[in-house]
Amino acid sequence: MRPGFEGGQLPLIKRLPEKRGFTNRFRIEYNVVNVNQLSQFEAGSEVTPEKLVEARILKSLRKPVKVLANGEIDRAITVKANKFSAAAKAKIEAAGGKVEEINETKAE
Repeated sequence: MRPGFEGGQLPLIKRLPEKRGFTNRFRIEYNVVNVNQLSQFEAGSEVTPEKLVEARILKSLRKPVKVLANGEIDRAITVKANKFSAAAKAKIEAAGGKVEEINETKAE
């Protein structure tokens, strides 16, 4: 007999569908900011997570900030965030800006 055979009745794994799969307890969820959202800042300015909250791009600073490459940017700005996608880093630097990674982790 194969493992999991229960004598013809519906197996336990099919009776409990919410128990299927895997949830990574150590996954880090990020606040996502796209490059096109950074276009509302003035050229030469420094964009920090605090300024993103002031500009109402982010709701809170509970999660770390990750910048993604959706959209275009035409200004040279300095962006400080916890993570950057490779394409976002390339777009910001191509526009003449700077990218700085912050390694602050806040304990909750």
